[in-house]
Amino acid sequence: MKISARNSLKGVVKKVTIGAVNAEISIEIAPGVEITSIITKASAENLGFKEGSEAYAVIKASDVILATD
Repeated sequence: MKISARNSLKGVVKKVTIGAVNAEISIEIAPGVEITSIITKASAENLGFKEGSEAYAVIKASDVILATD
């Protein structure tokens, strides 16, 4: 895979929850560190996400917001 996005994080699919319209996919990118994304059900099915398979979280954002308490 070649991609121009710089924030591409390889991981393992930990959880796949398919709904009527959308799917929630959680990818573990480091021990105890997960990224969760909500994508369309059709995209999840086309990409063939399965628990235990390798996948990439690709983050494309123009802003990153930080906060503290």
